[in-house]
Amino acid sequence: MSYVETWTAFTEAGLLRPAAALLIFLLFLFLRGALTRLIFGLISRFAAPSKTGIDTDFYMALESPLKSFILFLGLYIALSILPLPLPWQSHLTVLFRIILIIIVAWILYNLAESRLIRSMGRRMGFDLLLTDFLIKAIKAVVVALAVIIIIQQLGYDINGLIAGLGLGGLAVALAAKGALSNIFAGIVIIADKPFSVGDWIAAPGVEGTVEQVSFRSTKIRTFAQALVTVPNAVLADEAVTNWSRMGKRRVYFSLKVALSTPREKLERSIRRMREMLRADPAVHPGTILVHWENFGESSLEITLYFFTGTTVYGEYLAVKEAINFKIKEILEDEGVELALPARVLRFEPPDK
Repeated sequence: MSYVETWTAFTEAGLLRPAAALLIFLLFLFLRGALTRLIFGLISRFAAPSKTGIDTDFYMALESPLKSFILFLGLYIALSILPLPLPWQSHLTVLFRIILIIIVAWILYNLAESRLIRSMGRRMGFDLLLTDFLIKAIKAVVVALAVIIIIQQLGYDINGLIAGLGLGGLAVALAAKGALSNIFAGIVIIADKPFSVGDWIAAPGVEGTVEQVSFRSTKIRTFAQALVTVPNAVLADEAVTNWSRMGKRRVYFSLKVALSTPREKLERSIRRMREMLRADPAVHPGTILVHWENFGESSLEITLYFFTGTTVYGEYLAVKEAINFKIKEILEDEGVELALPARVLRFEPPDK
């Protein structure tokens, strides 16, 4: 059989259009990677490369949706070739529009998760909490708009749906009163900025490092490595101490020396400790107090009151330890002994 006869038989059997549709679909399926790289190449030709890696994030956000779009485009073209009934063709057009809406929403959702929004937030001076809140808000808006547009494409009256939601809004609000209070409290926390992610805070019943602030709650990692989830409404209504925002950290203790310490040695020791603290670069120069304050039951009490320049707890302990060693050295040089707890009992003979 010649090629012409084969083609005639193939056409008369009605297999030409299905074969062409299958060929087009397979062509788009195998060439979608090459077409994606071609589109990226055209974009790179007209866009200057970024040093921050934002262009890479943009391509990663666009890659998977673009490949899916090319595949569905090939499927749409292939099905359009087939002699489908008129209602099916109408449904196919609606389906393609819905897929196109999902692809666009997918791209916007991926872009919200990329470094693009965070970089824009830093340039605008936004706090990390506010940037995270905006990212979550953008994701929610993208999903909501996509759902609304898809409902419109399916032929439903969106105005009636919104009216129905308005009638049921009161019941939903009453049922979700606690959740809504937490959401509004989260907005207050983000706007007021009493703490940020990574800050060391102390709230009623919990103390640790802030790991995440979401719409409903704040996650705090305690020093025992336990993760505590606190509702935002609780944090908004209670006093929260932010230790990370201390400008300096206080050191206050009482040093007890023996009651038998001579006056000259006591004066020299106090003077040397005061000079040592003033000369230490790790001690904040604003307030340094070293004074003999009280007569104790079995000691002379010297009060030391000063601040360290660092607020990091580990560094603070290291500074305090170094100062303790210097104080002990001064006392040993001056021959001043630390007082031990002692009590003298006197027994008198009973009256005859």
